[in-house]
Amino acid sequence: MTTIAIVGAGPGLGAAVARRFGREGFGVALVARDRRRLEGLAAELGAAGVTAGAFPADARDPASLTAALAAAAEALGTVEVLQYSPLPRRDFMRPVLETTAEDLTGPVELSVYGPVTAVRQVLPGMRALGRGTLLFVNGATAVVPEPERAGTSIAFAAEGAYAHLLHERLAPEGVHVAQLIIPGAIVAGHPRKDPAVLAEVLWELHRGREGFRCFADDLDS
Repeated sequence: MTTIAIVGAGPGLGAAVARRFGREGFGVALVARDRRRLEGLAAELGAAGVTAGAFPADARDPASLTAALAAAAEALGTVEVLQYSPLPRRDFMRPVLETTAEDLTGPVELSVYGPVTAVRQVLPGMRALGRGTLLFVNGATAVVPEPERAGTSIAFAAEGAYAHLLHERLAPEGVHVAQLIIPGAIVAGHPRKDPAVLAEVLWELHRGREGFRCFADDLDS
């Protein structure tokens, strides 16, 4: 068995992706800060026949994120797919003229240092497998900066640049890198932004292995 590690796993998109990949036989490593919530989600997935485990970590803490991903691989199998999709805090989204250098620390830790840490931890296993997928999930400010949301605009853009560089360099090694942009909120029942619909998009990005950036919906939605 190989594993999908979902950094930022929660009851919406994370749970839907876990179910979708779990149906394909992947083990599912749930990574987020709240141990109790993760254990509850892992139990729900287990009851549905999905092999899942809870691996608490703070994506802004490189040591805890590295340890969680290492534990996941040991418990469930080599991480073949990494989804990096933690939600930014509300206070990351301040107007640009009110944003200080200190205000950017959190966004950069979450959206730059976190992805770099996660990728460096799982990439050796993917190389050993001869295949792998890195999935980055971001909001629209990754491609259209929003002056009222400076922190995420800056940090998401940097995350996207990092992901694109990986896409170019890792393709010859059989590691596919893709970014899914989700404009606005994830909405249950929405034809394009329902969690299950988005999970299917992410599955197709993994399976299809073509292109880099995909938009879940129109940018002005």
